[in-house]
This record gives sequence, C-alpha cells and structure tokens, in this order.
Amino acid sequence: MNNDNRNFITFAILAVVLLFAWPLVMNRILPPANPPVTKIQGGKTQVQPSPGAPTAASPSAIRDIKAVLGETAAQRVAIDTPTLKGSINLKGARIDDLLLTQYKDTVDKNSPPIRLLSPAGTAGAYFAEFGWQDTGIKPPSPDTVWTASGSVLAPGKPLILTTTNGQGQRFEINLAVDKDYMFTVRQTVANGAAQPIKVAPYGLVNRAEASKDLDTWSIQVGPMSVHNGTADYDVNWKDVDKGTQKFSSTGGWLGFTDKYWLTALIPDQAAGFAGEFQSTGKGGYQADYSRIAKDLAPGQRLTQTSRFFAGAKEVRLLDHYTDKDGVSKLDYALDWGWFRIIEKPIFYYLDWLFRMVGNFGVAIMLLTVTIRLLIFPIAQRQFASMAQMRAIQPKMKALQEKHKDDKQRQQQEVMALYKAEGVNPLAGCLPTFLQIPIMYSLYKVLMLTIEMRHQPFVGWIKDLSAPDPLTPLNLFGLLNFTPPHMIAIGVVPILLGISMWLQFKMNPQPMDDAQKQVFALMPWVLMFVMAPFAVGLQVYWITSNLLTVLQQRILYARHPALKQPAVK
Repeated sequence: MNNDNRNFITFAILAVVLLFAWPLVMNRILPPANPPVTKIQGGKTQVQPSPGAPTAASPSAIRDIKAVLGETAAQRVAIDTPTLKGSINLKGARIDDLLLTQYKDTVDKNSPPIRLLSPAGTAGAYFAEFGWQDTGIKPPSPDTVWTASGSVLAPGKPLILTTTNGQGQRFEINLAVDKDYMFTVRQTVANGAAQPIKVAPYGLVNRAEASKDLDTWSIQVGPMSVHNGTADYDVNWKDVDKGTQKFSSTGGWLGFTDKYWLTALIPDQAAGFAGEFQSTGKGGYQADYSRIAKDLAPGQRLTQTSRFFAGAKEVRLLDHYTDKDGVSKLDYALDWGWFRIIEKPIFYYLDWLFRMVGNFGVAIMLLTVTIRLLIFPIAQRQFASMAQMRAIQPKMKALQEKHKDDKQRQQQEVMALYKAEGVNPLAGCLPTFLQIPIMYSLYKVLMLTIEMRHQPFVGWIKDLSAPDPLTPLNLFGLLNFTPPHMIAIGVVPILLGISMWLQFKMNPQPMDDAQKQVFALMPWVLMFVMAPFAVGLQVYWITSNLLTVLQQRILYARHPALKQPAVK
C-alpha cells in the first residue's frame, strides 16, 4: 500500500470516529443547541411543546395551579409591572406566583407566558420568602397571615405587610418593585417589649425540583452564588444532594439560575451574611442567607434591606444592576467563560445590528461581513505568504531530494530557505486561528443570551438558537417519519456543506493525491459535524465561506502565482 492510500484510509477512519464521537464530546464540553421549537410534518410547520413542561399525567403535577390560586385568592395581593404579573401570598408573605409577560413558553402566538414562580404543592413549586430567625423571640412563621397596606404591588406603589407576635414585637416587610425584575425588601422590627432582643433576618428561595435545563461544562445551570468578589460556578445539584454547601461573604448574592431565568437573593452589599444551598428532600432545593443577629433595645426599630431578582437574564439589564445599582457581579449570572472579553462586544454589536434591521439572521450576516472586513488585511498577507510558498516549492523539493537521507540537515536547509526568501509558513494559519475564538464566541452568544431565544430568520426557521428542523430525509416533512438525530441533516447544514466545498475548490490544490481526496471529503464531514448546531452559527459560517470565495477571487487576481499548478 503506497503512502497516498495509507493517508487517505487514515483520514477516512478519523472522519468516521469524528462523526460518531462528536455528539458525545459536544454534550460534555460544548452546550447543545436548544431543542427545535418546530417540527415539519405533512409539509407544515408544527409548534413543539416546551421541553420539560409538566402535564396532567406528570408525577410532579401535584395540584392544579389555577385551583390553588383560586383557593387562596382572598389572601393574595397582585403584582403588576410592565414585565411581571402575579401575586404575593399573605400567608407566609411569599412571592410564589410570577409570570414573565415578555416571554412566551413556545413560538406559538397564543402561547402562555413563562411561569417562573409557583405556589407550594403545585407542579414545579418555586417561591421566595423573607423573615427572621428565632433568636429568643417569636418570629412570624410560614403559617402567619400578614396584613397588607394595599391591593397591588406595582412600580411606584410599594406594599407594606405587617404582623405582631403577641410579645411586644411588630414586624414589617416593605416591598417595592421596579419596572423590570428587581424587588426591594425592607424588613423592620419594632421592639415594644421591656427587654432588648436580637434580630437576624433571612431570605430564601425554595424550588421543588431541579431545572429541566441541562447543566454543561460551559453553561452554568443550578445553584449559583457570588461571594467574596468571585462568581462560584462549581456547586451543582449533585453537590447539594451530597450535603449542604455553605459560605460567608460581605456583598454578593445567591440563588438558582436556569438557562434563561434567574432568582437571586441579594443581601445588603455592605453587610456580611452567611449563605447556603441545601437539599429539602424529594428532589427539592433551597438557597438561603441569614444576617448576623443585632441587638434591638426596647422602644427602638431596626430596618435591614435586601433585594430579590426574579426574571430573565437580559444582558443589558444584568449589566445595569451590576454597574449602576452596585450588585456585585450580577452580570456573571451569564456564564460567558474564557472569551468573555470577546463575547460581550460581539453580543452588543449583534444586538445593535438587530435593532437596526429587525432580523437576527440578517444581523448575523452583517456581523460576518464586519468581521471579514476587519481581517481582510490579514487575509491579504495570508495569500501573499501562500504565493511565496508556492513559488519556492521547486527549491524545497530539490532540498528534500538532496537531503532525503538526513532529515535534520533537510529541516535546517528548508528553514534557511524560508529565511532567505522571507517566507513565514505559519502566516497562512493566522486568519483561521482568529476565526476560532470568534466562532466560539458567537456560539456562546447564541446559546447563552435570551435575546436570541425564539428569534426567527426566514421561512421555516423560527429559532436561530436551535438546529434546522427541515430535512430532505423525510421529503421535507411530507413523509410521516422522523429521522434519527445523527443523520437528520437540515437544509441549512447542506447549504453549509456546499459553501465549504466551493471554498475548498477555490483553494490552491495540494500536490499530494491523498491530500486532494481528504480536502474533497472534508466539507461533507464538517456538514454532518455542524448539523446539530444552532442555525445562527451555520448562517455565520455560510456567509463567511461565501465572502471567503469572493475574497479569494480578488486575491487570486493580485497573486496569479497561486493559480499555477503545483510543481511535483
């Protein structure tokens, strides 16, 4: 077997291994694309249900939430803001009914809004509670029914909840909410007794089950905190199942993060607190904090303030709360990772383009054009280097033949030739290396940011953060057959493969026959590898490939030596 055949067979084996091993690697290291929001059946687009949504037959659907809210309506106070709708349960002073009105569960126009918080005893119960520890006094309990100062909590309309304990202490919770997702909680104790008391407020978030979102190596889902100035991504559901996770800090926050949603308890950023994550049994979890107990003399009042975030992880909003309102690293609720310094500028520029053109797919294409223009000077140097390499091929071949029995001498002579001719063999790799962090950054932007969620492009593409749902394997949905995920190649990935083939055809042809065969197969292997990724990333790559083809035509005109057949 000659070397050409051996090289080709080696590549073929590696390609097969790549195709089958890539999904496993992707699921462990790279976050998978969002599940498709639509399915093509009978030639028509069908909206898919939201993954993990409880149903009547689900074991988690303990009680119907409408029934629970109806039964407790008399003891509830409404929450009404431009972004939130829900209510506060006066029994226990719990924020346990919260809908995010700006976000729908599915892409269907009649879809209900996202429900973030739910009362105890319902499917996916999830609530926040604020109170005081038992430090020798009789604090309000979860069964205490508070008295409200009004019938609605809204921006500019705070709400005061009051109760007493029959021992001379009066407790108040003053609640305020902004137009977005931030609650301000002022907890006050008035000591009307004859003796001093100790006061230690707490806050907690309780959820009956773990998130349905997948916690991956590069996207944090589950328990999360910022303490002592550092974002902690190391605690996960399994760690909490093994035992309570505790920490202490001055400033910071703790709570639970889903892929797109966040609940965060934010104590006074200038005060110390003790935080913990604990399992509540039967798959439930709790994040809570407590403040150091303070003495309260007779006839005195003590007010301690905290905040509670419950809403969508919108990039600009999290940055605002961090930069303007002083919440330590709340923007780190988005796990940007290593390329944060690249990813956030890409997001802001892409979001600006979207606001200008109104379509995220078009915005991604414009982003690609911008990036290609920025690296065009580097690409020019790449082609100049490739032309120089092409020109010295005969000399290199002569040296290799002359010193074929002395590899060390051969390498020294080749390096001397590079130096004499002013050629850098690595210069041609720079544009490719520059594209790697850009591709990964765009990938993270598509996966992380809620601004990309459910963003349509054209035709059947209803979500740029999900894979292409349309595949020719079932005649574009006309056949009642759903191909296996591994081979369900969509139309956009096929276009990606064609664009890569065009680009490879424009490249200078290698001298080695095995390399030619490898380059001929590479576009179609990458087509399968990229198929499960978000359509938005594929749109970026297709646009980049087509711009590269155009760029190559321009640069070939400047470097005609690249068109000449390689010397064998």
